[in-house]
Formats: sequence, C-alpha cells, structure tokens
Amino acid sequence: MSPTVKSFFDTSTNTVTYVVSEPEGPHCAVIDSVLNYDSHSGRTATQSAEAVIAYIRENGLTCEWVLETHAHADHLSAAPFLRKALGSKIGIGDHIPEIQRVFGDIFNAGKTFKADGSQFDKLFKDEEVFYIGKMPVHVIFTPGHTPACISYLIGDAVFVGDTLFMPDYGTARCDFPGGDASMLYRSIQKLFALPSDTRMFLCHDYLPEGRERYVWETTVGEQKRANIHIGGNITEDEFVSMREARDKTLGLPKLILPSVQVNMRAGELPPPEDDGHHYLKIPINRV
Repeated sequence: MSPTVKSFFDTSTNTVTYVVSEPEGPHCAVIDSVLNYDSHSGRTATQSAEAVIAYIRENGLTCEWVLETHAHADHLSAAPFLRKALGSKIGIGDHIPEIQRVFGDIFNAGKTFKADGSQFDKLFKDEEVFYIGKMPVHVIFTPGHTPACISYLIGDAVFVGDTLFMPDYGTARCDFPGGDASMLYRSIQKLFALPSDTRMFLCHDYLPEGRERYVWETTVGEQKRANIHIGGNITEDEFVSMREARDKTLGLPKLILPSVQVNMRAGELPPPEDDGHHYLKIPINRV
C-alpha cells in the first residue's frame, strides 16, 4: 500500500506537516502540525493549521488522527485546534510521561499538571498497529533524540520526526533531557532494516550549504548509503563520539521554552491565571 502524502512546509520553523491519506478512500491523518507563534509579541496564529484544514476539506477527507512523533522543542503543536475543527483524536508515544515529568519539574507546572499522558487521546506502544480508515499504521519506538520519540510506518512510507534529517544534513541531536546517542544509533538501525525503497518523510529541513532548495523526502536506501552522520559502515562507537562532540557545539532551539511547555500538554496552552490570561514561563538560572 502506498499512501497519498501531502506536505506543508512552515518557513518560520523549518517544520514539515504531513496529511497522509488512503490511496483509495476518504480517511487521513495529520502528522506533526504547527501552531504559528511570534516570540516577540507572544501571540499565536493558526494560518499553517488552516492550510491543512483547507486541503482536507477541499479533498473530501475525514481526518481520524492528529499524530505527534514526539514533544517538539522547535515549534508549537496545533493539535487541539485541528482536533476541534476536524473531530480527530490526538496520538503520541506512550513514553511521553517521561518528558512530562522532567519538564513539568523544570517549569514548575504545579500539582494540577498530570504527568501521565492523559492530555492525549491515545498513547501508542512500540509495535502497536492502528488504522487510518483501512490503512494500517505500525508504530516504531525510536528514542534517542528524546526518550519518547516514535516513527509511523504506513505502507511504503515512514514518518520519522526528528530522528533523521536529509542525508546531507545528518541526524538528530541527543543532548536534550533523556536523549542518548547510543539509543539513537540503535533506533536508526531499526529504520534501516526497512526495505530500501521505503519512502522516508522528515520533520525538518534546514537547507545545508551547497543545496538550493528545501527537501524533506528521501528513502531508507539513500539514508543508509549517504547520510553524513550514520551512512555507510559507521559503528555505534564512532557515531556516539561524533554525535556527542557535535551536540556540545549546538545552541538551544529558539522556541524550546514555549514549545515544550505547550507540547507536553498535547498542544494546549498552560491554564489561564486569575486574570483569565495564559502565561509561559522562563526559568532563570535553572540548571
């Protein structure tokens, strides 16, 4: 089975959102949606999500799922907006409570914040199978970038979140809380075990030097052959050494503080305070 895949590229966050639909049928899912956020004004907007909704409605599709590959640190999720507009369910991997516990503490989310994943409609287990209409979706647990990352294998297409970038850009960083380069290496080997012609869809592209256009689709075979960080015969020790050294040179994503506070809540803003307004926190000198 080869699903129909429509991509939407958000230029402000370099994020790709996908609408994945049955090749012959009305059912679809949205993967890794974007809520527009202006960090200077603190205002959100929904133009990226509205473009996704327009495509779904124009093509007569029924959206069953709004899926997350992980709790993103570089953009805010529009999952609640899409769920309300389309009547969908929100799904993520069942290790999300690990993320919620860590960041719930970092942001002092308080006793009312439940670090149990209950903000999401469904928590998927490794190797679980669910359906978009009649189209099976296989869940692959792919931690390393975060301890809660999953990939979705849908027919001849796999959606890997931040686990891998295009071959000329490499692999995900592993220095966030709970990240682990050895774990990432092993997760990527799971993906590399898929058929070489499996289409691979990525969550981001950052246009490396020497390339003139953004690209976010490749294949398992091309990644195995040419990925600059893990292609060829790179050993786990070699990869871990490279990845840990590289991560020490990287700054934090510019939207990590607002993103994680929202995404650990399944895309909802923190509860309003006594004046009726929502606020995001910035920990000061927090180690």
